[in-house]
Amino acid sequence: MGQAPRHRFRYGRGVELSKLPKVDKVVDAPELGQVRGALGRKAVTVLARGVIAQLRAEVLGGSAAPSFEAVVAQVQARAAARLRAGLRPVINATGVILHTNLGRAPLPQASLRRITETAGCYSTLELDAETGVRTRRGVQVELALAELIGAEDALLVNNNAAAVLLALSSLAAGREVVVSRGELVEIGGGFRIPEVLARSGARLVEVGTTNRTRASDYARAIGTETACLLRVHPSNFKISGFAERPLLSELVAVARERGIPLVKDLGGGLVVELPASIAGSDLEREPSVQACLRAGADLVCFSLDKLFGGPQGGVIAGRAALVRELRDDPLARALRLDKLALAALDGVLDAYQRGALGEIPVHALLATSTAELAARVDVWIAALGQGIVADRVECQSAIGGGTLAEAPVASVALRLSTPDPEALAQRLRSGAVPVLGRVVEGALLLDARTVFPEQDGEVVAALKRACST
Repeated sequence: MGQAPRHRFRYGRGVELSKLPKVDKVVDAPELGQVRGALGRKAVTVLARGVIAQLRAEVLGGSAAPSFEAVVAQVQARAAARLRAGLRPVINATGVILHTNLGRAPLPQASLRRITETAGCYSTLELDAETGVRTRRGVQVELALAELIGAEDALLVNNNAAAVLLALSSLAAGREVVVSRGELVEIGGGFRIPEVLARSGARLVEVGTTNRTRASDYARAIGTETACLLRVHPSNFKISGFAERPLLSELVAVARERGIPLVKDLGGGLVVELPASIAGSDLEREPSVQACLRAGADLVCFSLDKLFGGPQGGVIAGRAALVRELRDDPLARALRLDKLALAALDGVLDAYQRGALGEIPVHALLATSTAELAARVDVWIAALGQGIVADRVECQSAIGGGTLAEAPVASVALRLSTPDPEALAQRLRSGAVPVLGRVVEGALLLDARTVFPEQDGEVVAALKRACST
């Protein structure tokens, strides 16, 4: 049999196309009343046009036109996705303290107050109010930070990758940087030390082997083209067994003997002693920023939103002459910290200066004892009632944020025994305030260490809703 005439196909498609509803009729559907209130009529109109345009293409491709109710349902689904797409608060019951996907370090109340006070109005971002003269952005915050860590000077940029890039670009573009083969790492998100070196314009000189590098390896590699030594802290991996790496102080001695700077990429940003709750873990061996500076590192690069407990940002701290050189680099302007992050950092520094570590959420979470966590989990279980099968178990929290992958922290969790823990986890994530846990050995765990006490009631309410469906 021959094919049907083309005009007959077009006529049939025309009938189907005529069944598609008008945009205004869809937008005015009673079922979309709530989303019109949440998103506004204009946004819902855009969504409706998009749905109808897609359906028109499908009809032209041979599909049947859907019912009016089906079209409205598609617009409703797109509107719901739009409402979920923005930044929303979540309850972190994963046990990962610095969860990169969840924004890493939560900010202290002092930071939130600083942001609120300055974000909605003009501020002294680059102004000395007393003299009326323009000043350097964030100068007072940088001075306070340098004082806290005992550095001659400090420069703020928008993250630690930017700090490393700026340091290498300014000090070593077109010249050589000596790095141990065991420190050519990738720390997540595709951030690889060799690629950062290449982007900075520096030439990589590898020394030693993956598992063993000595100070003498660095010394032999230094030549007339060497700009600096780079020491990368292995924060998210560990080499054990037949392994050796020189002390930072040994590398400092080599660098000073040859008259070149040593740059330390620390990452984590620890600036205080760690709480007793993590005694015996590898976290005790995490070097502080101050320890690296005391050992003689000329520049130390670290993150603000990891163990420091602040907003996203990076710091280059150390010798004043080198920091000034980096500050004058045109790249520094492209990488500078914005005013909201500066306001948030000011609040964190205020807590450090007052010795109020308990006000910094990361330190408060780390310092919570397992006895306190167990008591809270028992309250959760009692509030859930008899209809939900749950018990309390000991578990291990993680630092997260690409920091100390093998330094677990003892914790306590609520264990939910259910035939389908993944489905329960999905229902908890789908709530108005998502609750995120982790599935371990066929059960869903909600780790109390990363749940703030004021969220306990929300956890119980979310569990009751999720378990009732």
